[in-house]
Amino acid sequence: MGLRDRTTGHSFITFLLNAVLRFLQLVFALAVVGLYAQDLNKARKEHKYSDGKWVPSFHVYATVIGSFSAVTALLYGLIPLLLSSFTVALFFAWDLILFILWCAVFGIFGKMYIHENPEMDGGIKRMKNAVWVDLVNMLLWFVSSVVGGIGFWRWLRGGRSLHTGRARV
Repeated sequence: MGLRDRTTGHSFITFLLNAVLRFLQLVFALAVVGLYAQDLNKARKEHKYSDGKWVPSFHVYATVIGSFSAVTALLYGLIPLLLSSFTVALFFAWDLILFILWCAVFGIFGKMYIHENPEMDGGIKRMKNAVWVDLVNMLLWFVSSVVGGIGFWRWLRGGRSLHTGRARV
């Protein structure tokens, strides 16, 4: 069902939507890695922590989750080229796990930076912006886990109607 099914309307639309979603997940995950890795690199070079609120383990956690998300989005974006988009839907549980991990990232950094006054500090401004990128990542992984879960649920039904199971859908 890989490349040979691209001519039919429904599978092409599914493929295209999956590609767009995975591309956005990849872009925003790499943005998070870039935003948080700047502080990690700065602290490594200076051998100290520049901000009293700065906790290195949280930044490492956000960078790792961003990296996991980027690799996952890249793989899930390439798998439909070889197999079908449905194969990606079977992995919706990992999407759900990433959604939960992004909830933690958004919660941690949102609590630290959303109500913070930047006061001409570029680092705080960058971290306030990073919180909103975390939120976008969280929402993108939520959408992909819900869509994958619906696809998996439809596959479990075997293409039959919900209530009686007699009609083909």
